[in-house]
Amino acid sequence: MNKKIILKNISKKYSTNANIKVLNDLNFSFEQGKIYSLVGPSGSGKSTLLNLLSLIDTPSTGSIEILNNKINFKEKIKNDSIRSEKIGIIYQDKNLLSDFTALENVYLPRLLLTNDKFKSIIEAKKMIKKVGLSSRLNHYPSELSGGENQRIAISRALINQPGIILADEPTGNLDFNNAKQIFNIIFNLKNNNRIIIFATHNRYFANMADCKIQMINGKIKFTNARID
Repeated sequence: MNKKIILKNISKKYSTNANIKVLNDLNFSFEQGKIYSLVGPSGSGKSTLLNLLSLIDTPSTGSIEILNNKINFKEKIKNDSIRSEKIGIIYQDKNLLSDFTALENVYLPRLLLTNDKFKSIIEAKKMIKKVGLSSRLNHYPSELSGGENQRIAISRALINQPGIILADEPTGNLDFNNAKQIFNIIFNLKNNNRIIIFATHNRYFANMADCKIQMINGKIKFTNARID
């Protein structure tokens, strides 16, 4: 049986004067070997859902199972380990360390996991080569274009060979041509042992996914599975 991400009765509330409920009793399973797009208006819960799946945030109610691991959100150290080993995250704003080169940004997550700098550098160079930026290894983020920075961010997300890739508006700051290049890379990451989930406002890219998930007011309104 394929490993999955399973959401059961997931809700997320923020305690403010208005007591805002961002996610409302979500039940859904993400399966290995598929790419999912999350679409919906701002405030519909896309980013909140991705934060829960990345174990950065905690649900108010409900449970999450990630690749046969039932998550206990009180076990922070264990969850940090799951994130490092199994989850690659691509941010809209790249989130690269400005004082580190492209190569350093990519190999650091591997180094933290293995404590082997030599092998970490070798793997990082391989990842960067795959996105066509071998000539930019020693450049800093400020010396790279927006598209180049995002390709480095993708390399960093892949360095530990994650079974899950999460991307929150990964091309929101790029023009269409650069965005198309980034999504081509993301879609080429698909394999039978990986789950890819991305949020986007762009219908062109959303429709390329195997399954498009429409979110409105914290609920999954419908899903649209692409038929090959």
